[in-house]
Amino acid sequence: MLPSVVRVATGNRHKVEELQAILAGWPLDILAGADPYPPEDEPDYVGNARIKARHGRTVAEPGAWVIAEDSGIEVAGLDGRPGVHSARFGGDDPVGRLLEALAGVTGEGRRGRYVCELICLLPDGTELRGTGTLAGHVAEAAAGSEGFGYDPIFVPDGETRTVGELGDAWKATGSHRARGTQALLATARAAGLVP
Repeated sequence: MLPSVVRVATGNRHKVEELQAILAGWPLDILAGADPYPPEDEPDYVGNARIKARHGRTVAEPGAWVIAEDSGIEVAGLDGRPGVHSARFGGDDPVGRLLEALAGVTGEGRRGRYVCELICLLPDGTELRGTGTLAGHVAEAAAGSEGFGYDPIFVPDGETRTVGELGDAWKATGSHRARGTQALLATARAAGLVP
């Protein structure tokens, strides 16, 4: 049986749409009344996702499942940065800031990966987790208008186009968030919580 109510601890509608593509039939919606969220001050994605999930658990309806995620991009030439600081790294222009930081960097220095950690807290306190990664490289210039964040400059392995060019339909199954959501769903199934 599917959960009757699932709240996603985010203000980003795009993230909810990406989760919905994998969690078909789950009644997902943005968690209302959760702002302000506590500071995301953990050194890793899973810790920050857990902060949001636990906060969401205090706000959501008693019977709701709460999903939270933290994600970022890690670039070899920047020693793995911006990482957990990806959302704040570039201010209003994350793409421009990352390209500027990589000016003159070539080859392996432009290698990177997207990382996504998802935490789902059930009403009884049970915690489910899903991890997803997407390896590739940072392009020299932005291309494509779909997706959000760093998508216009990230080219996944095996592709010649950026995630922004590959588009939302590709992201629905190929992104780091889609992969993390698939892992979360597999964990829930293995625990016998969903069909």
